[in-house]
Amino acid sequence: MARRGVAPDRTTLAVLLKACGGLEDLALGVQIHAVAVKTGLQMDVRAGSALVDMYGKCRSLEDALRFFHGMGERNSVSWGAAIAGCVQNEQYTRGLELFVQMQRLGLGVSQPAYASVFRSCAAITCLSTARQLHAHAIKNKFSADRVVGTAIVDVYAKADSLVDARRAFFSLPNHTVQACNAMMVGLVRTGLGAEALQLFQFMTRSGIGFDVVSLSGVFSACAEVKGYFQGLQVHCLAIKSGFDVDVCVRNAILDLYGKCKALVEAYLVFQEMEQRDSVSWNAIIAALEQNECYEDTIAYLNEMLHYGMEPDDFTYGSVLKACAGLQSLEYGSVVHGKAIKSGLGLDAFVSSTVVDMYCKCGMITEAQKLHDRIGGQELVSWNSIISGFSLNKQSEEAQKFFSEMLDIGVKPDHFTYATVLDTCANLATIELGKQIHGQIIKQEMLGDEYISSTLVDMYAKCGNMPDSLLMFEKAQKLDFVSWNAMICGYALHGQGFEALEMFERMQQANVVPNHATFVAVLRACSHVGLLDDGCRYFYLMTSRYKLEPQLEHFACMVDILGRSKGPQEALKFIRSMPLEADAVIWKTLLSICKIRQDVEVAETAASNVLRLDPDDSSVYILLSNVYAESGKWVDVSRTRRLMRQGRLKKEPGCSWIEVQSEMHGFLAGDKVHPRSREVYEMLNNLIVEMKLSGYEPASALFAEVDEEGSTSEQDSQDDLVGVGGD
Repeated sequence: MARRGVAPDRTTLAVLLKACGGLEDLALGVQIHAVAVKTGLQMDVRAGSALVDMYGKCRSLEDALRFFHGMGERNSVSWGAAIAGCVQNEQYTRGLELFVQMQRLGLGVSQPAYASVFRSCAAITCLSTARQLHAHAIKNKFSADRVVGTAIVDVYAKADSLVDARRAFFSLPNHTVQACNAMMVGLVRTGLGAEALQLFQFMTRSGIGFDVVSLSGVFSACAEVKGYFQGLQVHCLAIKSGFDVDVCVRNAILDLYGKCKALVEAYLVFQEMEQRDSVSWNAIIAALEQNECYEDTIAYLNEMLHYGMEPDDFTYGSVLKACAGLQSLEYGSVVHGKAIKSGLGLDAFVSSTVVDMYCKCGMITEAQKLHDRIGGQELVSWNSIISGFSLNKQSEEAQKFFSEMLDIGVKPDHFTYATVLDTCANLATIELGKQIHGQIIKQEMLGDEYISSTLVDMYAKCGNMPDSLLMFEKAQKLDFVSWNAMICGYALHGQGFEALEMFERMQQANVVPNHATFVAVLRACSHVGLLDDGCRYFYLMTSRYKLEPQLEHFACMVDILGRSKGPQEALKFIRSMPLEADAVIWKTLLSICKIRQDVEVAETAASNVLRLDPDDSSVYILLSNVYAESGKWVDVSRTRRLMRQGRLKKEPGCSWIEVQSEMHGFLAGDKVHPRSREVYEMLNNLIVEMKLSGYEPASALFAEVDEEGSTSEQDSQDDLVGVGGD
């Protein structure tokens, strides 16, 4: 056309400029602009609007706006093109400002303008503005438009306002694939995977159809609900439709299989991929880490680097978690060094994962130093150090860091609250637990499944079973963690029958118990002396639930048999076990021998404990107590002498008590507490009252016995100080 000297008209120019915008060919677009100037068509409103649109799509926003503001005549199409250009170039606020200016001029709003401003609101999560625009669209009868309606659903879904999103979605006269996709993404984002699956069924059954975005969303929904078999069905559908070759769909399938612990399937999908991007590598690396294949996780990082792929923060986060799982500081340091070299050393996610890795390797001081170096308002770093202290049994330090975090204005999330509640359970600091409970209510997080189960556990371990039961009954969803917390709580506080009743309720609710559940159930049977029930539940583990008993379960059975039938029966049970008994089982038997005064079995148990753990000083204490109960004072003296010769010392008992929101700690024989004189006076009074009531202290309480068999009552008194308080 140009060679023949035929001048383009405004329609031809508009078509050519649209093609340049679609190809993002700025150089050709500039040439056509020159032709428009030469022919005088740039002053035409249609051609001018096409020029604004072309510059915007070619990522030359300043040129687009410069030409737009220089136009002699502008209509709603011109304004729509300028607004769309701002959105396409991520200048969302400028796009909204242009929309406001357009309204002030009294110009009618076009479909593209509405769609663009809703996308702006979605990008910057501006819910209040979105609602105002939605009302404006309804007034101008654009809300039912296919494109605008989809944009409205999308903005509400991305702002996690699902009530508004559902209302907008169901008000659409026709549901398109795009509208359904927007709704599905919102459901998956907010953890409503089951509802997202229902939506996908609606799409397939009603003939709406689906695309790669739909499949990616539904695979994420399957991963959310751990729906392995549902995922398999959708995978078959993806293959049948030919969409499975899309890299985004393959990545979503990889993620699904990884989260569903189907590592073989994940590996096969990865190996069959002809095209892999960084998301593909991240998905397989995360799958390996989630399935505890830690060494393979590290190996795949090296393979990723070998193929020239650049790891990102997510990659390093997964690999550092694997190093933490291996408790390998050596590997962790190397991976951390690679992250630093790639410029991600100060990334909040990577740094917090390094903090977590140090904590799990027992290097809590180094973790604290790194956290202090990061500083700032990053919640993920605070969560890592708080959980690290909790993991390393430094609950008081965890609570101090929680207070420090609040002081600098960092807002906790559900993970923070759950971790600190766990420390309250460990220290039995119920007052702090109640304060955190109040904060959770204020933050409207009580519906969180993780938090509700932690509250049940906290109140139970603090001895407040009524409040624990109240939280249990109020929970919106009960998982096995909540049931276990109640059963363990009742068992811990000697309420064996209540624990067993709760277990029966758990079975009636079709909640599958795990190993921890049966440990609590067997302990409950031990507390109330239910031998037959204990044996029945022990058998139930394998017969109904296919759970192989672990050493903790065997220890409980030893305790049950020892208390009910005596140490000899318990010893027979130990010798018939398919697993080799550990020191805990032999010490359990040794403790029973003290009650039954069975010296022969006690000596057998003690020798086995020392064989497994020669440095365990407690076995000498337990054995000497058995001798003392049987009146064998010479053996008591000999055992104590052996302990001294081995340079073994008993760890002093330590206890805490919370009084008026203040924690008081006591060691056995403690004279350091500022009110120790009052504590000892109270203790002496209690001992006198106990003796007047007919109580005689057990011989085994006496800490030292000389060669002639004399005892020291002061030492027994010191051992009791750990329960003192105001």
